[in-house]
Amino acid sequence: MRVVIAEDSVLLRDGLGRLLTDKGHQVVAAVDDAEALLTAVRDHAPDLAVLDIRLPPTFTDEGLRAARAVRSRQPATPVLLLSQYVVERYVDDLLSADPRGVGYLLKDRIADIADFLRAVTEVGSGGTVLDPEVVRQLVGRSRRHSALDALTKREREVLAAMAQGQSNGSVAETLYISEGSVEKHVASIFTKLGLANDRQTHRRVLAVVAYLRS
Repeated sequence: MRVVIAEDSVLLRDGLGRLLTDKGHQVVAAVDDAEALLTAVRDHAPDLAVLDIRLPPTFTDEGLRAARAVRSRQPATPVLLLSQYVVERYVDDLLSADPRGVGYLLKDRIADIADFLRAVTEVGSGGTVLDPEVVRQLVGRSRRHSALDALTKREREVLAAMAQGQSNGSVAETLYISEGSVEKHVASIFTKLGLANDRQTHRRVLAVVAYLRS
């Protein structure tokens, strides 16, 4: 993929660039602020933008606002945001529009290179990926009655793994069940959530969004 990186830390920016390049991706621009990111996305039309949520000059939510601007101007551009901490309102912001091609990872997750690269591939392909810690905090919210109450414990486990961007095969390995069982659980989840027989990827995203907003 052709990737744009926006990260104010020189070491992390260079490290991300080297990691992506080593795995066959092309880093077409690596910048250190939101304005430069918007220019790079406009000029290069990348397949993915990887950016820090907190960028100069205030180091608050410049990256998030830049991601929203990118999605507004070029909706087909996937964005993978990196953050030092979980901020639930950032997640709500990301999911408020079309959540396809959106990711939110804690920076600590980059240390697990396989997980990070899997997230890059998933988001770049139009999927939705949220850090496991983000998922844990969101599902810890108090719940009201919803369609999710109809899900079994195993179906909730499958859906939680889906929220982390795992494929059916990866879910099967994580839960020590067969891939066929995962497929049956996923089909049951779609039915219980009333998701129409649309494209598989789209229904997975809608199921994850319903889960995280419950």
